[in-house]
Formats: sequence, structure tokens, C-alpha cells
Amino acid sequence: MSRSMIAPCKYVQGNGELGNIGVHLEKIGKSFFFIASKSGIERTRDRIEKSFKDGACRLVFEVFGGESTREEIERLRDIFKHNGCDTVVGIGGGKIIDTAKAISYYEDVPVAIVPTIASTDAPCSAISIIYTTEGVFSEILMLKRNPDLVLVDSGVIACAPARLLVSGMGDALATYFEARACLRSGADSMAGSKPTLAAISLAKLCYDILLEDGLKAVTAVKNKSVTQAVENIIEANTYLSGLGFESGGLAAAHSVHNGLTVLKECREMYHGEKVAFGTLVQLVLENASKQEIETVVKFCLEVGLPVKLEDLGIKEFDDEDILNVARAACAEGETIHNMPFAITPQDVRAAILTADSLGRMYSK
Repeated sequence: MSRSMIAPCKYVQGNGELGNIGVHLEKIGKSFFFIASKSGIERTRDRIEKSFKDGACRLVFEVFGGESTREEIERLRDIFKHNGCDTVVGIGGGKIIDTAKAISYYEDVPVAIVPTIASTDAPCSAISIIYTTEGVFSEILMLKRNPDLVLVDSGVIACAPARLLVSGMGDALATYFEARACLRSGADSMAGSKPTLAAISLAKLCYDILLEDGLKAVTAVKNKSVTQAVENIIEANTYLSGLGFESGGLAAAHSVHNGLTVLKECREMYHGEKVAFGTLVQLVLENASKQEIETVVKFCLEVGLPVKLEDLGIKEFDDEDILNVARAACAEGETIHNMPFAITPQDVRAAILTADSLGRMYSK
């Protein structure tokens, strides 16, 4: 039995670190293709250009189209090649990050990731999530390697809406429970073999930091302040969760997220918000202890994560709606099948309704 662990080549985090991006990028390329939203380019371009002191490198900026689809990846690949760039740099949230990594994969060039929000664990991973033009989950693209550089400016993260940091906590919340499920079932991780002790330890550390620093970090970010709690949560959301999920494994929580994307009411919710509810569903499927479920529910309520279907925008639903979510969550190839027992759509339906009832009970 083999164990393995994968990670980005370099991870850098600090307040004001964006101002040093040129120093880091010049070690991996000479002609850089920056992808960001229109506002993202406006906010960061001046600092990025100033960080390349000698002017020897070429910088090309392109506005991201808004969705990580096959069509958008191909559009940006054409621009990348037309400009003769040798390195992709994704600046922004999860969809920009996934698109940048996909371009790097198909062009076989280095990629640097600069998250402007700490809302997912996408920055460090060797996967890209692809969606349809309607915003429905389509596929997971398995990449050849992790990013060459992940650079996180905690000052930039703290200026983003607090809800985005909270969403990242929802994504990170699943890390330990999914890795634990994979360890129990003997499932392979995203790294291609059994999890290492280091990966499981990082996943548990991620969970412990969330419980200890989550509320403190949200409070600070609401004041656009960087505190030690904020730094800890950024690292938990981005690095610990990224390494923990990829080298520890995914299970039911992320499959429930994927299932929820079939409901149009959920499509305005952030990834981590749906994953947080998926974590509750996984705990119900496992028949986790009352104490563990209470701890997770109370944490979610404390920081503002969904604990019931209404929190996800699903105010009215029928049994067929929930069964459709459950069927999508149990589709062939979904990570829910990494759980240490067989699961059917009927099991997931029951767990969703039970998690919803528990969430409503604790919300009173």
C-alpha cells in the first residue's frame, strides 16, 4: 500500500505581499498572462507593474469572462498563444483560479495563483472545476501538477466582503470529515494513493483553527482589519484545506454540493456555503455523535454558514427536488462513493431532510 502527498511548489502569505509578486514570478517565467475580473485588474495592475522593477518582463492582462467553462478556457488559450506568453497568472476567486490552472494544463506552462478572496481551497490544488454556461457543475479536470506559486496578500483578502471568508470556512469545514471518511474506507485521495499521516494531521489542524479563530476572524474582516486570527483562517481556508482535501480525500460533503447545483435556487450561493450544508448531510449519513453534530451546527451559526435548506435559498421544495439532488450527488464517479459504506440516492435524500430539520431546530 502506497501513500502520497502533493502540494504547490511555493506558498507565500502576508499583508502587502502583492507588492512583491514580481520578485516571485521572475523565477518562473518572463512573459506573463494575467487573468482577472475587470475590477480585479483595476485594483491590482498598478501594484503588479511596480513590482517588476527592471521592466524586462512582458505583462499581458485579460478580463475573465465570468464562468470556468470549456468555451472560456479556449478563448483565453487563444489570447495566451497570440501574445507569446510563457506563464499564466490567475488573480481572483475560484472560477478564475480554476480557469488559469486549466490553461496551464493544456498549454503545459507554469501557473501562479493570486487569490483575492479566501472563499475556497482551490488555489493550491491540482484540479479545475468546469461548469456549463448555465453554471451547473460539469466535470473535474485532473491536472498534471499543483501550481508553481500561490501568493496570498492577507490585506487584499481582508478588504473583500466577510461573507467570502465565511464561505471559505464552509469549504474548509468539510476537509477533516471527508479525509476521515476516506481513511476509514481505505479510499485513495486525489493524490492517487492512500493519505499520508501529514495530510490527515493538516486536515485536523484546519478544523481546529476554524473552531478557535473563525468568529474572531470574521469580526476583524468586517472591520477590514488583518489580525493573527485572520492570518490563521486564511491559511486554514487556502493552504491547510487545500492540502488536506487533495491528499486526504473527498467524500460526501462535496458530492452533496455538486448535487445542489441542479437546483436553480442554489446557484447564487457560494461553493463553501453549499459544502458546509453538505458536511452536515455527511455527518447525518455517518450517524455522527450528537456532540459532533452540535459542534458543527453551532460553529456554522456562529460564523454565518447555512444549516438548513432555506439558508441556501430553497424556501419551497417537493420530494422530487430533493431526490434529484440526491441522484446527482450519487452519480457514477462522485466522491460520495469514498464513504466507508454503500450509499443510495434514498439515503442521501433522507440525510438532506434530516440535516435540514436539525438546522431548523438549532436555529430557533
